[in-house]
Amino acid sequence: MSTKSKMKNLTWTQQEYQEFAKQREPARPLFKNCIRAFLVGGFICLIGQGLMELFIHVFGFTQKTAGNPTVAVLILLSVVLTCFGVYDKIAQWAGAGSAVPVTGFANSMCSTALEHKSEGYVLGVGGNMFKLAGSVIVFGTVAAFIIGIIHLLLGTGAK
Repeated sequence: MSTKSKMKNLTWTQQEYQEFAKQREPARPLFKNCIRAFLVGGFICLIGQGLMELFIHVFGFTQKTAGNPTVAVLILLSVVLTCFGVYDKIAQWAGAGSAVPVTGFANSMCSTALEHKSEGYVLGVGGNMFKLAGSVIVFGTVAAFIIGIIHLLLGTGAK
C-alpha cells in the first residue's frame, strides 16, 4: 500500500498533523549510523576470526572444522551478553552492525525467550521463540532451494 493511498484514508486533520510531524522530524544521521554499524559488525567479525585462529592453532582444528565451534562460541557470547542486558545497549548504538551477524539472531532468540519466560517454558519460551525462528528457517530453506535450482539450471556445479 502506497503512502498516498494511506493518506486518503485519514481525515483532513490527521493529514495536516502527519505533514506537521514530518516537517519537524529530525534528520537521521545516516553516515554516522553506517560508521557505527561498520565498526561494531567488523569488531564482531574480528572476534570471530580471533576465535577461529584460536581453534586452529591452539586446539588443532583445520580451517574447515574450526567454523562450527567459532559460531557456537559467538552465539554463546551473544546470549550471555543478552541475559545481562549488554547486547541490547550495543545494538541500540550500532544498529545493523550488531543485528546482521549470527550474534544478532541469537540475541533476538534469547530476548524473545526471556520476554515470554513468565508464560511457561513450553507455551511461553518455546512457542514464542520459535515464531521468530520459524520465519527465518523457512526463508533460509526456500532461498537455498531456489538458489540450488538456479545453480542446477545454469550448470555451474563442480564436475
